[in-house]
Order: sequence, then structure tokens, then C-alpha cells
Amino acid sequence: MTRVLSAGLPALAMLMLVDPAQAQETGHNVKPILDLRLRAEEVDQDGLDSTLALTLAGRFGLDAKFTNGWGALIEGEAVGHLTSDFSDTVDTVPGKAVIADPEAFELNRLQISWKGEEANATLGRQRIIFDDARFVGNVGFRQNEQTFDAVRFGFSGFRNVSLDYVYIDKVQRIFGDESPAGEFESDSHIVHASGATAIGDFVLTGLFLDFDESAAASGQTLALGWSDSWKLEVGRFGLNARFAQQSEYNGRGPGQELGYQAYGASFARGDLTLVGGVEILEGAGGRGFATPLATLHAFQGWADVFLNTPAAGVRDSSLGLKGGGLDLVDGAKPASWAVFYHDFDSDNGDLSYGSEFDAVFRMPVKDWLTFEAKGAVFSGSDNGPANRTKFWVALETRF
Repeated sequence: MTRVLSAGLPALAMLMLVDPAQAQETGHNVKPILDLRLRAEEVDQDGLDSTLALTLAGRFGLDAKFTNGWGALIEGEAVGHLTSDFSDTVDTVPGKAVIADPEAFELNRLQISWKGEEANATLGRQRIIFDDARFVGNVGFRQNEQTFDAVRFGFSGFRNVSLDYVYIDKVQRIFGDESPAGEFESDSHIVHASGATAIGDFVLTGLFLDFDESAAASGQTLALGWSDSWKLEVGRFGLNARFAQQSEYNGRGPGQELGYQAYGASFARGDLTLVGGVEILEGAGGRGFATPLATLHAFQGWADVFLNTPAAGVRDSSLGLKGGGLDLVDGAKPASWAVFYHDFDSDNGDLSYGSEFDAVFRMPVKDWLTFEAKGAVFSGSDNGPANRTKFWVALETRF
């Protein structure tokens, strides 16, 4: 697989450098990619000095569509520091909290793709997100995106069923090329199937992960998810559940099987949505249930206290309220907001880790400009993780 990528990607790069005007003359469609995000992140954690990071991230490239379903894409990524007094996982500043946005200048995506009526395929460095990114995602919140050197095949020829297979040759992680943890050499497989039935939507995911750099992140995970919703006179009510089992794969991974459970409910009326749920990641044998390819920031609180599941596991009970439809800027899309409360215990409930409040406000200013303010306050128990407060202010542009 490495030889295939090494031979194919330079040729793809030459293809992508074709002049957009020339491509238009031959009937092709070439669109530029330009995304920018300026963000201030402040972390105040017990035992450490208050830390502020001001970073600027950009993605830039070309997305080409050719005839007969063929396409190609090249995208670079750059992350720069406008302040430097923080630990970023590559450079360490003693006494400062870690803000995982190291400086970077690298190739983010380089892929060739084909899409037909019932099948599709993508080869190269690509973005992969399945479902809500609980098991596979791009970690889009961090300034350096996670992408994959992979080949992906999809098929949707069966009624109401979609199938995907992915072989991963390398994981380009958020820590960048200069970090020892920036890449996972991989011999991994993902199988994903989703289908709609009369009794709800089902999702089946199989992860068979083998990483040279991390035996702890390796392992086999089989997951089954279900969701459904019902329209009532007073609003829309939804339920969801997900179960997973994790074990060794190729001699790597947990020494004994670990389980995962998640249960959720929602109620939406107008622009308001009330959500609640419980997510349980088991712990045993000195380690907890792991999801190394997930967008972890989106789960178990935005303070990122539980990026690594404790050895005793974690039980996250949460309640949240989301709203939208706020017309604050003439001519712009409505603003939105959300607040959440989390209570954290060990997976059997005997240990209390603490609780957390999260809030976010997102306001489009123009079609190409969005403002976001976001905060997280974690209060640890006497024997739990350290108290910490995190706050973000960001401006995002997309052309």
C-alpha cells in the first residue's frame, strides 16, 4: 500500500497543478480551497500557570471535478503561532498547560476519487468521518486536522443500505510532522454499514487497528448503533443507543475485553432542542476503552479531561439545551447556541471524577465569516482530575 501511495500521489500532484482556466476550457470544474481560522484559547488549570495561545490556521488548495465521475484534490495546511508562551505538544514551556496546536506546514489532503451511481472510491491522503465521529473523525476542532493515507471504497446499490471499506496505511495526527506522536504507521481496516428500516436506522462499524507506534491504540472494536425519531403534536422526540466491544487485534490492544454503551434521548420544538444521555466506557486490566481515531473533543466535555479513558473507566451523564434561529446580523444566517452539563463517574459509579459546564455561541457575520465563543468549566472531585477552565474565541472564513 505504501508503494501505491508513493507512486500515485506525485502524479496526482502534477495533475492538480493544471491551470483552472485551462481546465474550464476542457469542460472540467476546478474550485479553489481557502479556509482560515484565527483563534484565541485560554486555559486556567490548577497547579499550572494561566495559559493563552493565539494561533492562525489555514487550508488552501484546489478541488477538481472531471468527466465520468472522476475528481482530484490537493490541499496544504499551515498553523502559525501569534503567541508562543504555551506548551503545544512539540515545544514544552515549563508550568504551562498544553494547547495541542503546534506549528505546522504540511500536506493535508492529496487524493484522486471516482463516484458512480452506486459505487465510489478514493485513493490518497483524505478526510474520513463516519457518523458522529465517535469512532472515526478528523478532529476538526484542533487547528491541524487529522487525515488518513488510505484507500476507501463505498457501495450503495442495495436499497436503503450503504457500505464502506477503508484500508489505512498511515494516520496523519493533529500533532504535526515534527512530533514523535504526529503519525501512526498503520496496517488497519475499517468496515462500516448503515441502513434505514421500519424500526429505525442502524449502523455497524468494525475497526481493526494495528499501529506500529502505539500498541495501546491498536485493537479490534465492533460497534452497533440504532436511532429513530417520531413526530408528535408537541414536537419531535428521538432515541438512540450504541454498543461496542473491544479486544486484541494481531496481538495488540487490551489484555481483556472492554465494553462501551451509550443511550440518548432528544426533544425538539421550534428552534429549541433538549438532549440527554449516558455514555459508559469500561475500564479493566489497567486501561480503558479507547477510540484513537475519534474526534474526542466532541465527547465527554469540551475541557478534554477524558481524552484517555481512565483505568477505572468513565460514565458520563449529560443534559443539554440547544437553540438556533437568532437573526442578529442582517443578511446573515441565524446564530446558534448550546449549553451542556456533564457528571463524571467511574464506569461502575463507585468513583466520582467531577462535573463540567459547557457553552457555545456561534454567529455567522457574512456568508464567508463566522464568529464563535466557547467555554468549558471542569470541577474535579477531591480525588479526581484537576479543576480547569477553558475559553475560546475564534473567527472563521471559508471561500
